[in-house]
Amino acid sequence: MNSLWNSCLEEIEKKILPENFNTWFSPTFSASNEKNRLTIAVPNRFYEKCLTENYLDLIQDTLNNLSSEKMEVMFEVIPGGLSPKAPLSSQNVEEKKEPEPAPATQPAPRVESPPSTPVFMQTRGNSYQTCLNPKYSFNSFVVGPNNQFAQAACEAVSNNPGFNYNPLFLYGAVGLGKTHLLHSIGNEILKAHPDAKVRYLSAENFTVDLIESIKRDQMHSFRERYRPLDVLLVDDIQFLGGKERTQEEFFYTFNSLYEYHKQIVISADRYPKDMHDIEERLRSRFESGLIADIIPPDLETKIAILFKKAESHKKKISQDVAAFLAQNIKSNIRELEGLLLRVIAYASFTKRDLDMELAQEVLRDFTVDKNRNFTIPNIMKTAASFFNLKVQDLKSKRRSREISVPRQIAMYICREYTPASLPEIGRQFGGKDHTTVIFSHKKIAKLVKENKEIENTVDEIVKIIEQS
Repeated sequence: MNSLWNSCLEEIEKKILPENFNTWFSPTFSASNEKNRLTIAVPNRFYEKCLTENYLDLIQDTLNNLSSEKMEVMFEVIPGGLSPKAPLSSQNVEEKKEPEPAPATQPAPRVESPPSTPVFMQTRGNSYQTCLNPKYSFNSFVVGPNNQFAQAACEAVSNNPGFNYNPLFLYGAVGLGKTHLLHSIGNEILKAHPDAKVRYLSAENFTVDLIESIKRDQMHSFRERYRPLDVLLVDDIQFLGGKERTQEEFFYTFNSLYEYHKQIVISADRYPKDMHDIEERLRSRFESGLIADIIPPDLETKIAILFKKAESHKKKISQDVAAFLAQNIKSNIRELEGLLLRVIAYASFTKRDLDMELAQEVLRDFTVDKNRNFTIPNIMKTAASFFNLKVQDLKSKRRSREISVPRQIAMYICREYTPASLPEIGRQFGGKDHTTVIFSHKKIAKLVKENKEIENTVDEIVKIIEQS
């Protein structure tokens, strides 16, 4: 059954980079080959998605060259057994020792022969300070279209740390679940490998630790805390921006871990290329692995998150209450969950049912306070000022880019943050047709997901309005 697929793999291996072949094709095998259909077994949906999007044409062409008949390619998810988990070593690994480098002047120690599979040090119980929060797990993470790719990548990393996607770089706005995923990776790895040395920390804490170590002349101890790790999970790496010494030390820490096939997972609020105050050599390392973004959730995902959160507190909320809360929070998941807890607490204190009336009562002050500045005139005024334009420019019929893009952004914010109808928004923008508002909203919504500059611009205008 495997002969055709094995022949296909031999040909594909000649055409792509070794690391890509090892990542995407080594864990596969032929599940069935019948009636001109070849079914390829893959470990999970993440593999299926990536092979379909990036390599299906190559697979199809290669099979057609090998077979006298045209073959249809299918993928089947068969979890487990495809890419064996790395066994725990029964003996300690002896690393080659080298003289301690002067602070931030020499590269990290190197080994002559890095292990080909992850090797976790055996200890008498894991007393290593992980800083992991046990409440975070993949089971408690609500998956939606906004985070599906990132979640699948994190699960793949936890199943085979150090090899498939190393480093893994997650990016997205505040409060969208990056921290949850980092903790989930660490907790899942420790569940499978209790002796693994796993450490979660923020980039800010890494910086503070470095500063204290320099002050106390304890750089050797500092390096001993990080370089023996099996898994390093770093949150908010953008905090290193402009901190040259910290970046240099992190660079050597990164290199040391990477060379031993130790897993590195990093999160940030932006794409590596947009971190202009991070050194190029660090950015290039962030980009050398897998990059996955997380965008704000849609309404359905936010409702699912609320149900999950309520369930964790042994409470039930109706669809109406969940939808009401989800519609009133457009910023991030953290704030959404905070509001739910506020409603739950109020219901508990007042001995009332958790219904729509209670939710509206509790959130009335919040929603009024939050939305009072989001009027169409104020949005137009703020957007015009931001772009050094006049409100009349936004109302005009001029279609030059310097006018049309600010106008579209202002319309987008009006649609997102006010209850105004499409015709009403169009009317206040100089009598524009409602279809113009629809077009503007769709265009900017798409750009917010694809263009970091547009996303930052919208966020900045919204913040100005909230603080006005």
